[in-house]
Amino acid sequence: MTDKGIGARVARTEDKRFITGHGRYTDDIKVTGEHFAVFVRSPLAHARIKSVDTAAAKASPGVVGVLTGAEVAADGIGGLICGWMVKSKDGSDMKVGPHPILAHEKVRYVGDHVAVVVAKTYGEARDAAELVEVEYDELPPVVDLKAAREGASIHDGIERNTVYEWELGDKAATEAAFSDAAHVTTIEITNNRLVPNAMEPRAAIGVYDRTTEHFTLYTTSQNPHVARLVISAFVGLAPEHKLRVVAPDVGGGFGSKIFIYAEECVCLWASKKLGVPVKWVAERTESFLADAHGRDHVTKASLAMDADGNFLGLKVHTTANMGAYLSTFASSIPTYLYATLLAGQYKTPAIYCEVDALYTTTAPVDAYRGAGRPEATYLLETLVEEAARETGRDPAQLRRLNFIKPDQFPYQTPVALVYDTGNYEAHLDAALELADYQGFAARKAAAAERGKLRGIGFSCYIEACGIAPSQVVGSLGAGVGLWEAGKVRFSVTGKLQVFTGSHSHGQGHETTFAQVMASTLGVPFEDIEVVHGDTQETPMGMGTYGSRSLAVGGSALVKAAEKVIAKGKKIAAHLLEASEGDIDFADGKFTVRGTDRAKSIGEVVFAAYVPHNYPADLEPGMEETAFYDPANFTYPSGTYICEVEIDPDTGVVRIEKFTAVDDFGKVVNPMIVEGQVHGGLVQGIGQALFEQTLYDPQSGQLLTGSYMDYTMPRADDVPSFDVATTETVCTHNPLGVKGCGEAGAIGSPPALMNAIADAIGTRISMPATPEKVWQAIQSTKSAIAAE
Repeated sequence: MTDKGIGARVARTEDKRFITGHGRYTDDIKVTGEHFAVFVRSPLAHARIKSVDTAAAKASPGVVGVLTGAEVAADGIGGLICGWMVKSKDGSDMKVGPHPILAHEKVRYVGDHVAVVVAKTYGEARDAAELVEVEYDELPPVVDLKAAREGASIHDGIERNTVYEWELGDKAATEAAFSDAAHVTTIEITNNRLVPNAMEPRAAIGVYDRTTEHFTLYTTSQNPHVARLVISAFVGLAPEHKLRVVAPDVGGGFGSKIFIYAEECVCLWASKKLGVPVKWVAERTESFLADAHGRDHVTKASLAMDADGNFLGLKVHTTANMGAYLSTFASSIPTYLYATLLAGQYKTPAIYCEVDALYTTTAPVDAYRGAGRPEATYLLETLVEEAARETGRDPAQLRRLNFIKPDQFPYQTPVALVYDTGNYEAHLDAALELADYQGFAARKAAAAERGKLRGIGFSCYIEACGIAPSQVVGSLGAGVGLWEAGKVRFSVTGKLQVFTGSHSHGQGHETTFAQVMASTLGVPFEDIEVVHGDTQETPMGMGTYGSRSLAVGGSALVKAAEKVIAKGKKIAAHLLEASEGDIDFADGKFTVRGTDRAKSIGEVVFAAYVPHNYPADLEPGMEETAFYDPANFTYPSGTYICEVEIDPDTGVVRIEKFTAVDDFGKVVNPMIVEGQVHGGLVQGIGQALFEQTLYDPQSGQLLTGSYMDYTMPRADDVPSFDVATTETVCTHNPLGVKGCGEAGAIGSPPALMNAIADAIGTRISMPATPEKVWQAIQSTKSAIAAE
């Protein structure tokens, strides 16, 4: 048995090329004859385009073309699509405005694409872009989400800027539950808008080969196969069989690189139209302006309890900001990936949620690490913590009282999902011990003696990963199936190539998928190569998001490996002169049961390619493909406990201790899992303490368009994390895994904000900046003095 299989702490094989500067990112790719694109972007949030004068730009040195939305329309190029159709509660379809790849007739946010300049050098393209003169008829911006319904119409014919008014749950049962309540806790919260800020900005290279009429797109994508599908079938730039999409090494995505963007489509279109390869690489300010943002919810919610603290019902009303256009998966984020998680880890019998999605003149909003699940967890765990404080109950024990118990699984929630397995008390108990909860009172008293405020906060999250099965999500409006594909191919000498439709952009697939195959097939870890990111080489797949890679993509590879084993048993039976039913496979060997007669997998593979002594009815070769469509979501869960100390004179929050205990099912590589949790924790802490995207309500201008105005977490802002895992195995995939990539970002914001509220005695909104914390402390002091 390999010592680098499932469960081993194997160092990531891909890291060698990254830390030595040998990663191959989109901007590293040099195509012969490539030219450079610079986009002319709208300086206004909302305006009609009266005219676009490109004459001076076209005459500028090095320029080979300047293209506008008028030419896009003239060429019959389609717009970008939203791939998930959500219906309003009255049964009507959501209202989808046009989303052209270059704005035509109207711009709808600062940064909207108006024209593209293509030149021999980047400098020439940038200089020429400044010569494009656009005359606008300015319209009122719509920035304030609470006032968006009464604002100017962003898309003609879409009333009150409303995309949909959606509902989930039993309204009557929930109202009845509230009528029986002994206590009701109500909160109003905002989930602040975020910019994803991946280390590598988006980039694209469009190449058109006139000889073969083939297109190649190199792009920073999390799902190249879906990009190829949308660009061919909906944008209409190329037939699918003549379009190759390559996503090489990608420097982080966090959801923002799932989507199909205008820039990559324009690069492909311009390459054919102008006869040159076209490269575009975003500047960081462009990323702030035009990458899909995340979060941005305003919510009012109420929790009903009986006199003993049992949860009776939950009512939620959320207004979700969609931005100016519906991005690829935008409609599903505040609906099926949000409201379905509002049960959390609790046995609340009645839940009703309404979501109103609105257009505004801001950048589109779509999935960002967690995608709906962080918003649901922040709402629910804030509400539960507030309920505990209002009723004088210990927040840990109130959660324990309402947990779904292990003997209640599978558990049907009131909001559509069926949890297959879990043990929430196990990770709560582990977290309480690791955090030394019993010693908190003493630490709080010691802090008070030093003039500091100390607080502790909890978050018990649950996540739905895998986004499946296809039949279910299809009935809910998803435009594609959400299965995954995997292919395993042995060489004659027994080396193994693994091809996956998912994509790695920091998750470590080249390591973990190799570990899975090492354990499944008994092949040495070092003899396995994982191939991903190229639609020409890999089987069609749905990409990487929603912590689905191992649970869905890894399961597809296991299914393909099982086909290899099944074929191998036939060959081994022939070679060993035994019945196929008597052949066992384990640790890379085919053995005749009850004997020591065996053939290694390498020997069987060699026989498959050199079939001199071979079953007569069997094809030669050893290569298999499998598709895996999950039977259900997977449900990672965990308990996070944050302890903070606050200086009341400055409002500065210091995280003294952060404990995270997660149940991810089977863990393939504990070291990679810990890294994923650490990264997610830092992102969640960033949202809670530092990050916020702001637009000027009068002009619609982005006020946080650079790192001068948008604060990111740094290493000295976070403590050394205490992380651990418990395990309940997923019951419906062959690996027993659940997913880990988003958990840290889901569970950490409410734990931190609850700790701050515990310390200062009042609740504030994210981000908890020193100024905001200090002002809250002063207000509390004033209120106490007034009493």
